[in-house]
Amino acid sequence: MSELMASLAVLAGFVVGALAVMVVRQGAGQQRPMTPIDGVEPGALPPGVASVLAVLPSSAVVLDKEDRVLRASSAARAFGLVKGDRLMAAELLALARKVRRDGEIRESEIEVAGHKFGQEATSFAVRVAPLGSYGQVLVLAEDQTEHRRVEAVRRDFVANVSHELKTPVGALSLLAETIQDAADDPEAVTRFAGRMQHEAARLTYLVQDLITLSRIQGAEPIPTPGPVPVDEAVHEAIDRCNTTAAAKDITLVAGGVEGLQVWGDDELLVTALRNLIDNAVAYSPEHTRVVVSARVAGPGSDSVEISVSDQGIGIPESAQERIFERFFRVDAARSRATGGTGLGLAIVKHVAAAHNGAVTVWSKEGSGSTFTLRLPAFGGMAVAVPGTTTIPLEAAQ
Repeated sequence: MSELMASLAVLAGFVVGALAVMVVRQGAGQQRPMTPIDGVEPGALPPGVASVLAVLPSSAVVLDKEDRVLRASSAARAFGLVKGDRLMAAELLALARKVRRDGEIRESEIEVAGHKFGQEATSFAVRVAPLGSYGQVLVLAEDQTEHRRVEAVRRDFVANVSHELKTPVGALSLLAETIQDAADDPEAVTRFAGRMQHEAARLTYLVQDLITLSRIQGAEPIPTPGPVPVDEAVHEAIDRCNTTAAAKDITLVAGGVEGLQVWGDDELLVTALRNLIDNAVAYSPEHTRVVVSARVAGPGSDSVEISVSDQGIGIPESAQERIFERFFRVDAARSRATGGTGLGLAIVKHVAAAHNGAVTVWSKEGSGSTFTLRLPAFGGMAVAVPGTTTIPLEAAQ
């Protein structure tokens, strides 16, 4: 709103200047009809106002006394606020008429429906003020849609974090009381202590994921990027997931082209791959396998693709656009049962963004899923280190 006030101040300055010119000329004995400025008709804009409106970042509209649009910025027309010489937003028009009647500046917030099929409504912070002495009104509208979206995301994030933290903390408190009451029963103490360890581990993972996400979600560049051998990152990620996979008799397989290198941070890349592998293991049935493979994105490409494929339950098509959102779960009950925090795929998305890369997903219910990280190759060209070969997947088991 500060920009709106500053803009109005500039425009008011033009009007005051115009009126001052009128007074001076009248005092000099010039007998002419009173107009804002010599030669300017009542329906025209004061000099300089059009130039100011042209450079304003806000959507700006000037109406005459009959509610016709005298001037509208390109932004106002792009948002559909103005069509031809008419102001299309009824709420804005009503505000303009009130301002014209009493001369008081008014502020408000409105939503304008998208003027294209499928377009969402746009939120505006508006300020309407009188302009000149002939019923002209200035309307300034600042697009607040992105600000509103960020605020909504922030509120949802705080609410989700609070909920996720309450669950393990509440469980730990309840289990501690239960152990205290069952102090004379060694078997009960052992059983409940094991559950406390599980909840404590879940709380630890959640805090670690929150710290990781907060560190990378600002889309800031990696402070000390360097060459990262893809083979080493893949094997390190697999090593970190072996225990979980072995518990379900799931085989983790490394394959693809050896010797590829990407530009970035090795620890962040391992974290992203670990999250993808953990996710694949969690949503795969027992006695299956998860394949992690690397390849050049295409002939002469400057990117490397690392894919994690599973034989799991798959993801419904309706949920595939949301799975990288923080705390989004396709099946919340199953995710909590497997110890998931709901942050793993969000971390993967932000790691990819921090590397100037991207992550995509292919999935079909009942047929499994494939997540693919596409990252810039080290040196600007995705080539394997001389002397390496392509490893058949079967041979890598």
